[in-house]
Amino acid sequence: MVEKHIKYIISIEKKKDDFASVVMEHLRLNGAYWGLTTLDVLGKLDAVDQDEVVSWIMQCQDQSGGFGGNIGHDPHLLYTLSAIQVLALFDKIDVLDIEKNEDGSFFGDIWGETDTRFSYIAICSLALLQRLDKINVEKAVEYIVNCKNLDGGFGCAPGAESHAGQIFCCVGALAILGSLDHVDKDLLGWWLCERQVKSGGLNGRPEKLPDVCYSWWVLSSLIMIDRVHWIDKKKLVDFILDCQDKEKGGISDRPDDAVDVFHTYFGVAGLSLLEYPGLKAIDPAYALPVDVVNKIFLTT
Repeated sequence: MVEKHIKYIISIEKKKDDFASVVMEHLRLNGAYWGLTTLDVLGKLDAVDQDEVVSWIMQCQDQSGGFGGNIGHDPHLLYTLSAIQVLALFDKIDVLDIEKNEDGSFFGDIWGETDTRFSYIAICSLALLQRLDKINVEKAVEYIVNCKNLDGGFGCAPGAESHAGQIFCCVGALAILGSLDHVDKDLLGWWLCERQVKSGGLNGRPEKLPDVCYSWWVLSSLIMIDRVHWIDKKKLVDFILDCQDKEKGGISDRPDDAVDVFHTYFGVAGLSLLEYPGLKAIDPAYALPVDVVNKIFLTT
C-alpha cells in the first residue's frame, strides 16, 4: 500500500480547485505538514520539489513573523508550528529570521485565545528554533499542571474535561521541557488505555467512536510516559490497516469512510509508533521523524 499512499498524497497537491481544497484553503499549511511528514516516514520525501515547497511556505509568512494557513491569510500559532516543522523536514530552518519570528508570532492569534494546544505549539516551536530560553519555563509548566484533572488527564484549560488530544499537548510540552515528573503516569496510563475499544481502535474520550487520529494522540502520550505496553498493539495495527483505501490509497478515520490527508498522516504516524516494518521512526513529542529531530539537536 505504500506506493498507493504516496500517489494519494501527491494527488492532493494537484487538486487545488475542487470543493474540498477550496473549503480547506485556510488549512493548507497544516495539510502540507501532514502530507510531507507522511512521505518522509514512508521514505519518499524526495517525491516533491523541495525548493517549490519552501518558497510557498515563506510566502505564507506575515510581517509579524508568524505564518498563515496559506498565502494572504492571517498568522496563527498553529500554522507557524507547521511551517517550522516542514522546514525542519527539509533541513531549511535557517531560512527563517528567528529573531523576527520570536517577536509576536507565538500567540494563538491577535484575539488572544488561550488553550493548552497553544502551550504545546509555542513550546515545540521554540524548542525547534532552540529559543526556549526566551520564555518563562516555570510559568509554562505551572499553567499546564493546573490543567491536570483527577482522572490523571489534561484539558484545554483549568477545569476542562480530559481529552486525548489535549493530553498529547500537555504531555508533549512537559516532555520537551523535561518536566514529566508532574504527570501521574500510572493514573494517566490507565485513562489512556481505556480509550481502546473492541475493534482495537482508540477514541478520544469515554463513550466515543474510535478514530485513526487517536492512534497518534493516545499512543504518543503512552510512549512518553512509558505505558504503551498496556494496550493491545496488534489489534490497533489491524484497525489502522482496515481504514486504508486499498484501491486508491489514503487512510480514513474508520473503516469504509472517505480518506483524507489528516487521517493518512496520523494513521502512518501511529503505525510508525507501533514499529510497523518499513517505516521511519517518529518522535512522539515533536511529531517529526527521529532523524529530523536528531539533526536539529545533535548537530548544533
